[in-house]
Amino acid sequence: MNKTVYQFKVRKGNGKEVNLSEFNGKVLIIVNTASGCGFTPQLKELQALKDTMGEGFEVLGFPSNDFGKQEPLSNNEIGTFCEVNYGVQFPVFEKIMVRGAQAHPLFKFLADKKLNGNISALPRWNFHKYLINKKGEVVDYFYPFTKPGSSKVRKKIQKLLNENI
Repeated sequence: MNKTVYQFKVRKGNGKEVNLSEFNGKVLIIVNTASGCGFTPQLKELQALKDTMGEGFEVLGFPSNDFGKQEPLSNNEIGTFCEVNYGVQFPVFEKIMVRGAQAHPLFKFLADKKLNGNISALPRWNFHKYLINKKGEVVDYFYPFTKPGSSKVRKKIQKLLNENI
């Protein structure tokens, strides 16, 4: 059984399909986002984290309306909102569900230790962050209240960036 995120295909807000294997060899943070959430300013922090961690690191944003109906925008509106208001340059994918029976297969995988082999951590709210190593394995997660620029997050990313695969 494949225990990496590279088995999944996702769609950008414009409908273009992306195979996550394109990110092979990079450390990733996969995060469910929402434009109308108290944590929305983390978009700017996630972009700053991407900018400071360099080429070997990427943030992947997945808008979701699962929590408090805080993502009312369309896919096209979400991309514009993120770029104009928070300077987001990292990939923002189409709006998906991240919990429950209708959850996207990627988020089912991220949240279930039986599937990913390492952690069980269902998103409890918007801006739940999953940390993926260079081999595409889920290695950790951060709750929404953990700021992307915190030393805890930065140290874990840097450790993964320094590992040889």
